[in-house]
Amino acid sequence: MSNQVSDEARVIPLRPVPARPARPVSEPAQEREPLWRDLVGEVLRRERRAQDRTLKDVADAARISLPYLSEIERGRKEASSEVLAAAAHALGLGLGDLLSLTRSELTRRTSTPRRPAPHRPYNALSLAA
Repeated sequence: MSNQVSDEARVIPLRPVPARPARPVSEPAQEREPLWRDLVGEVLRRERRAQDRTLKDVADAARISLPYLSEIERGRKEASSEVLAAAAHALGLGLGDLLSLTRSELTRRTSTPRRPAPHRPYNALSLAA
């Protein structure tokens, strides 16, 4: 009697995966707001590249590990203010400069002209004094 066992694992979900509701065709896709860590990372990378410096060079100057700085630049890690200040100083920026550049990037990406709410007639009794 030989009992053959399959090499494939059988996965039993603990909770059913909720189905995403389909978006109506008339509803425009809403772009999600960018995360602060993504924007900070992009600003750091842009500044580093503008200075034609390597990750290793900046990481050494900031006394941050190269993999950690890479993770920050890619928006994978939420860095502390001390780490952000060290990275900014290694690039010749102050922490305020880094935050200001990041804020400008956030404003640029999220400031879209807002359409006024559609006018709806008021179908109720109005009292005036």
